[in-house]
Amino acid sequence: MLMGEYVHSIDAKGRVILPADFRAELSESFIITKGLDNCLFLYDQTEWGKLSDKLKQLPLAKPEARAFVRFFFSGARMLECDRQGRFLVPGNLRSYAALEKEVVLIGVSNRIEVWSRPVWDKYNNEINPAVTQIAETLADLGI
Repeated sequence: MLMGEYVHSIDAKGRVILPADFRAELSESFIITKGLDNCLFLYDQTEWGKLSDKLKQLPLAKPEARAFVRFFFSGARMLECDRQGRFLVPGNLRSYAALEKEVVLIGVSNRIEVWSRPVWDKYNNEINPAVTQIAETLADLGI
């Protein structure tokens, strides 16, 4: 299970260190793609396969389904870490997630999210006051 929060720099070439805890959980190659909330999602091959299978089952006739599938697959790339444990974030994904100096990598159960540090900080400042209310809503759903 992927969990934890790590802050790293992104170098001038767009490389980010993947924390050792995360490397241990991922296979040799993994998938990076556009995520929700302007972050990036990293999946191991197994989890990407599960998501891919679910996305393939969405009805082609629905415009929302086509848009959602395009969103995830158009940004997807298979990556590997170099000997220093770094992976190269493609330019289009760096732009999408506004990755510049510092990035935050967080483990979220079955995926890793890569955030721009300022975007992550802003998100946390906005979500923290609402966490109790969110928990109450999820309790109504049986969580």
